[in-house]
Amino acid sequence: MPSIKVHKPGLCTSIQDIGRIGYQQFGIPVSGAMDEFAFTVANYLVERDKKNAVLEIQFLGPSLEFDFDVTIAITGADIQPKINHQDVKMWQSIQVKKGDLLSFGSLKNGIRTYLAFSAEIDVPIVMGSKSTLLKSKLGGLEGRALKTGDVISFKNVKVLSKKHSLDEKYIPEYSHHQDIRIVLGPQDYYFEESAIKTMLKNTYQVTKDADRMGMRLAGEAIKHKGKADIISDAAVFGSIQVPGNGQPIILLADRQTTGGYTKIATVIKADLPKLAQMLPNDTLKFNLVNIEEAQKEYKEFYARLEEIKDSFVEKLKVYTEQEMYVMKKLFGNRRKLNNF
Repeated sequence: MPSIKVHKPGLCTSIQDIGRIGYQQFGIPVSGAMDEFAFTVANYLVERDKKNAVLEIQFLGPSLEFDFDVTIAITGADIQPKINHQDVKMWQSIQVKKGDLLSFGSLKNGIRTYLAFSAEIDVPIVMGSKSTLLKSKLGGLEGRALKTGDVISFKNVKVLSKKHSLDEKYIPEYSHHQDIRIVLGPQDYYFEESAIKTMLKNTYQVTKDADRMGMRLAGEAIKHKGKADIISDAAVFGSIQVPGNGQPIILLADRQTTGGYTKIATVIKADLPKLAQMLPNDTLKFNLVNIEEAQKEYKEFYARLEEIKDSFVEKLKVYTEQEMYVMKKLFGNRRKLNNF
């Protein structure tokens, strides 16, 4: 069976897909890729859909040996990927041969890198997903991050004959300061107007207490009118909780399904990939938008991904037409070729 062997696991490399949808009512977090943009583009580059599982690599990359030919794509944070110790470019499809060694250097920007394959990672589907939920030891490869000596099996391998690369205009920049857009609620009425102004005018720093579950921030305290606790209610990716100390916590992919702290605001969908690539000590500033603008940005986020996907399809179409033209010139039997 086609497989890759893990020589070095990296700091935290896990199998992730789009997430475990439809089980929050049972207390099961969605999980899935932290940076949906980089994750989705990686799959499009290898002609897979966004449900295809990938490796999410955090901070320090693994060393992987391939025992089969396959096409890969590497997106997200730049950890200086190399094949057989030679640098390779990100945000494009790359042909890998049997015996090749994929490794990574030091982190240049961002924090999470995505490695997609023109094949399916062959691990069990748990509640509709292959995503690894590390804290619950659920999904992925035995519910954990990769370790030295692991062998990851694949199925439905397809080596691409065409090369894809993402137009530079779509490639995001990962900076150490981000402007993060939010909408207020659902419990903004637990705060004085002055507290909301405090949140909006001040800069907050990402602390070392940041993982796939949540991101603790440090900065000017956001004061409640009264108590910080509420009866637990639903939490989403991007919910901004404010506990009693006034220091906000942004809930992320592996968040709990409900929370008992007041949620002053929610990060809009389009800016979640920015959060996914922020390092400890990075800073952010919250910018308030209304629900209509948030919905507009939501639609544009997915429209951009569809535009990217369509650009690869169009390139394939043009290439095929050119190929057919050459074939007709060479062989001359236009009727036979048209009927082929």
